[in-house]
Amino acid sequence: MVTKEDVKYIAALSRLTVPENELEKFTEQFNQILDYADKLQKLDTKGIEPTANVLPVSNVFREDVALPGVSHEDALKNAPAEHNGGFKVPRVLE
Repeated sequence: MVTKEDVKYIAALSRLTVPENELEKFTEQFNQILDYADKLQKLDTKGIEPTANVLPVSNVFREDVALPGVSHEDALKNAPAEHNGGFKVPRVLE
Protein backbone atom coordinates (compact mmCIF):
# COMPACT_ATOMS: atom_id res chain seq x y z
CA MET A 1 0.00 0.00 0.00
CA VAL A 2 1.28 3.43 -0.96
CA THR A 3 1.29 6.13 1.72
CA LYS A 4 1.49 9.91 1.50
CA GLU A 5 5.17 9.64 2.43
CA ASP A 6 5.70 7.28 -0.52
CA VAL A 7 4.06 9.81 -2.85
CA LYS A 8 6.32 12.58 -1.51
CA TYR A 9 9.35 10.33 -2.04
CA ILE A 10 8.32 9.41 -5.61
CA ALA A 11 7.67 13.08 -6.38
CA ALA A 12 11.13 14.02 -5.07
CA LEU A 13 12.77 11.30 -7.20
CA SER A 14 10.83 12.58 -10.23
CA ARG A 15 11.72 16.20 -9.46
CA LEU A 16 8.02 17.06 -9.23
CA THR A 17 6.22 19.30 -6.78
CA VAL A 18 2.99 17.84 -5.44
CA PRO A 19 0.85 20.29 -3.46
CA GLU A 20 -0.20 19.10 0.01
CA ASN A 21 -3.87 19.27 -0.93
CA GLU A 22 -3.29 16.75 -3.78
CA LEU A 23 -1.27 14.18 -1.83
CA GLU A 24 -4.40 12.24 -0.82
CA LYS A 25 -5.62 12.10 -4.43
CA PHE A 26 -2.25 10.82 -5.73
CA THR A 27 -1.99 8.28 -2.92
CA GLU A 28 -5.42 6.94 -3.85
CA GLN A 29 -4.56 6.82 -7.56
CA PHE A 30 -1.27 5.00 -6.95
CA ASN A 31 -3.09 2.42 -4.85
CA GLN A 32 -5.74 1.95 -7.56
CA ILE A 33 -3.00 1.33 -10.13
CA LEU A 34 -1.26 -1.20 -7.89
CA ASP A 35 -4.57 -2.96 -7.13
CA TYR A 36 -5.25 -3.28 -10.86
CA ALA A 37 -1.72 -4.59 -11.50
CA ASP A 38 -2.30 -7.14 -8.74
CA LYS A 39 -5.52 -8.30 -10.43
CA LEU A 40 -3.67 -8.69 -13.73
CA GLN A 41 -0.91 -10.64 -11.98
CA LYS A 42 -3.47 -13.17 -10.70
CA LEU A 43 -4.89 -13.93 -14.17
CA ASP A 44 -4.12 -17.37 -15.60
CA THR A 45 -2.20 -16.72 -18.82
CA LYS A 46 -0.94 -20.27 -19.44
CA GLY A 47 -1.32 -21.18 -23.08
CA ILE A 48 -1.66 -17.57 -24.23
CA GLU A 49 1.01 -16.50 -26.68
CA PRO A 50 2.73 -13.17 -26.00
CA THR A 51 1.91 -10.48 -28.54
CA ALA A 52 2.95 -6.93 -29.31
CA ASN A 53 -0.43 -5.99 -30.81
CA VAL A 54 -4.01 -6.66 -29.81
CA LEU A 55 -5.10 -6.95 -33.44
CA PRO A 56 -3.58 -9.25 -36.06
CA VAL A 57 -1.05 -7.25 -38.05
CA SER A 58 0.93 -8.28 -41.11
CA ASN A 59 3.53 -6.38 -43.07
CA VAL A 60 2.49 -5.09 -46.47
CA PHE A 61 5.95 -4.53 -47.87
CA ARG A 62 6.44 -4.82 -51.61
CA GLU A 63 9.03 -7.07 -53.14
CA ASP A 64 12.49 -5.50 -53.20
CA VAL A 65 13.31 -5.23 -56.88
CA ALA A 66 16.58 -3.71 -58.06
CA LEU A 67 16.06 -1.02 -60.69
CA PRO A 68 18.70 0.73 -62.78
CA GLY A 69 20.05 3.85 -61.12
CA VAL A 70 21.24 7.18 -62.45
CA SER A 71 24.59 7.15 -64.21
CA HIS A 72 27.46 9.15 -62.77
CA GLU A 73 27.39 11.53 -65.75
CA ASP A 74 23.62 12.09 -65.48
CA ALA A 75 23.90 12.77 -61.74
CA LEU A 76 26.51 15.49 -62.30
CA LYS A 77 24.92 16.91 -65.46
CA ASN A 78 22.93 19.64 -63.62
CA ALA A 79 25.39 20.23 -60.79
CA PRO A 80 26.33 23.92 -60.48
CA ALA A 81 29.95 22.92 -59.78
CA GLU A 82 31.99 19.73 -60.00
CA HIS A 83 35.29 18.80 -58.35
CA ASN A 84 37.25 15.56 -58.87
CA GLY A 85 34.19 13.76 -60.23
CA GLY A 86 31.84 14.81 -57.41
CA PHE A 87 29.56 17.64 -56.38
CA LYS A 88 31.36 20.79 -55.26
CA VAL A 89 29.57 22.49 -52.37
CA PRO A 90 30.39 25.51 -50.21
CA ARG A 91 32.57 24.83 -47.17
CA VAL A 92 30.51 24.33 -44.02
CA LEU A 93 33.24 24.11 -41.36
CA GLU A 94 36.34 26.22 -41.21
